[in-house]
Amino acid sequence: MPDQQRSLANRHAVTNEAYIPIPRKKAWNAYENKIKLYGFLFAMPWIIGLLLFNAFPLLASLYYSFTNYSILESGTWVGLENYRALLQDDIFWVSIYNTLYYTAIFVPVSIIAGVALALLLNLNIRGQGIYRTLFFIPSLVPLIASVIIWMWLLNPQFGVINYLLDLAGISGPSWLGDERFSKISLILISLWGIGQSIVIYLAGLQDIPQDYYDAADVDGASVFQRLRHITLPLLTPVIFFNLVMGTIGALQNFILPQVLTGGQGTPANSMMFYVMHLYRNGFGYLKMGYASAMAWILFLLVVGLTALIFATQKKWVYYQGKE
Repeated sequence: MPDQQRSLANRHAVTNEAYIPIPRKKAWNAYENKIKLYGFLFAMPWIIGLLLFNAFPLLASLYYSFTNYSILESGTWVGLENYRALLQDDIFWVSIYNTLYYTAIFVPVSIIAGVALALLLNLNIRGQGIYRTLFFIPSLVPLIASVIIWMWLLNPQFGVINYLLDLAGISGPSWLGDERFSKISLILISLWGIGQSIVIYLAGLQDIPQDYYDAADVDGASVFQRLRHITLPLLTPVIFFNLVMGTIGALQNFILPQVLTGGQGTPANSMMFYVMHLYRNGFGYLKMGYASAMAWILFLLVVGLTALIFATQKKWVYYQGKE
């Protein structure tokens, strides 16, 4: 018996305590390997699903992007021809412009509106739960149903919004039929469903320690000063999260414009978004190789913008307890 175990055994014998021998290194390593094996076996269904339904299609799309694959026929290798054709595709550039335009406006506006509404819903007033429920309900409405509702609201002839504008003496535009207002209309429809982000902001607000506000009250800070120097800085991690997720989601915007325009992107391609053009080429024209090339360009765009956002977080994101 090693000296360390012998001394422990003697001490436990004197004190009448239970003696548990220290396991040897080889036995402990065997035990660890056994635990790792069990963990790997339990994770196997997920690993197999990841390889079959994620990794394989991802690698297959990369290969198909260099072919003229059309689903119905096996493709032949064409090298960079799909990527060269994309650079000469006018609709491709229009779809990129529409997608970036939507992202650049919707994401900041949704963050500002979400934070503002969360601050209001965080006030300790009567009926607080009712107000929170009312703002969250639209996010529970199925997306297709939301589109139908807004198509009626924005109808230029009998829509409620133009009716209210007429009462105010303003001639309402043809929201979805005018290329000057079509993307703005889409942004308004998207803002209707920001209830989920409001819930996340509310969780972030309630995570801010009350001690900070008590200290600010002692120092005589105003409401604006408390908002500027306490609330917003401590809420920046939540804002950062919603910024990243909102940007990724906006770049992949598909269902709303697809349903609103029937996949045509009208009027004048002002609502032809990138994923719509990708879908039309892949499943409408059966140009799957071409669509795969578009998918990889979108992937690089998403990764690039996300990396850019992460690179800026050190300048404006504040984490509690981190010096």
